[in-house]
Amino acid sequence: MNQTLIPFLFSSCDREDNDSVFDLQEVLSKFTFSTICKVAFGVDSSSSMSDLPFSQAFDDAVEICFFSRFLSPLPLIWKIKKFLNFGSEKRLKEAIEIINSFAMQIIRSKLQETDQKNQDLLSRFIILSSDLEFQDQEHKTKFLRDIVISFVLAGKDTTSSVLTWFFWLLAGNPRVTRLIHQELAEVASLSEPGPEFTSKTLRMRMFSYEELKKLHYLHATLSETMRLFPPVAINSRLTVDDDVLPDGTRVGRGWFADYSAYAMGRMEKIWGGDCREFKPERWLDENDGKFQPSDQFRFPVFHCGPRTCLGKELGYIQMKAIAAALIYEFEILAVDGGANAERMMNPPYVVSLLLKMKGGLKVKVKRRER
Repeated sequence: MNQTLIPFLFSSCDREDNDSVFDLQEVLSKFTFSTICKVAFGVDSSSSMSDLPFSQAFDDAVEICFFSRFLSPLPLIWKIKKFLNFGSEKRLKEAIEIINSFAMQIIRSKLQETDQKNQDLLSRFIILSSDLEFQDQEHKTKFLRDIVISFVLAGKDTTSSVLTWFFWLLAGNPRVTRLIHQELAEVASLSEPGPEFTSKTLRMRMFSYEELKKLHYLHATLSETMRLFPPVAINSRLTVDDDVLPDGTRVGRGWFADYSAYAMGRMEKIWGGDCREFKPERWLDENDGKFQPSDQFRFPVFHCGPRTCLGKELGYIQMKAIAAALIYEFEILAVDGGANAERMMNPPYVVSLLLKMKGGLKVKVKRRER
């Protein structure tokens, strides 16, 4: 964050021309991609590996799979295209080649490392996989390749999607922004000076892990954002055998079982008559103001039961760290004014695998006065 996102925002504050307007959704997407590369693979976003057009290829592959395959009324159409290597299926094949090349390059670099003290997630998977039995080396390599792709799929745009809607909602609800900033100021004043990003011209406070845990209102606001705009709006599962759901509904083998976190977050039966309103306070205890998590089956944004997202807590920490640093230092002003009653009834989202904002989030930023 202190090498890419923060310097970019400071430089944007110093510009007074039209270039000061930028797409926050795109900036956050690039930042979270570099973050997942660092945490999961130990790869610096400035390294030669990131020079591959992987990010765009990944976006293209996800879009083609969703629109040309998942939403296709006749699966035979895309299967014919695949057989003839034509149209969207040809572009998908080219994107997959780029994705596999990126993943394999990372894996080869990790297997050649002699330092066994690396703490990135892929290095740990490689160590643990040494105890697993594989048919051959190719099978093991494909296993590790799928791990790389899964990490990117889980962490590349989910966080940036939530934060985009978060800042859009704040832009239209200045009361919530004031309360978050007030909480940040109180936590900062009660703590020892935290870590800071400093350079010759810039200085910015970064909130520590212990401080982030005290930010209950910020945590509630992020949860309220995900209730209204879950990064994965619809989830689909394929049944492998005949079964009966707890309410008595029968499902047959080969059926798709879908649920929509987006629709559930707007159901009056689940969240009450104010379900369409943006109210972070619904997540706070009335007595002490502390965050109160919802039942996982009522709020399935991170899935439920044994398949609950393993990165849930990491995701919250990352989002809180980014949001806290930016709100404490900057005023982020949406060009369209952000969320209002009319826009909340018809949000500007794009229907895809992830719930992204249509056209991005155009903003200006300015430094807060101290």
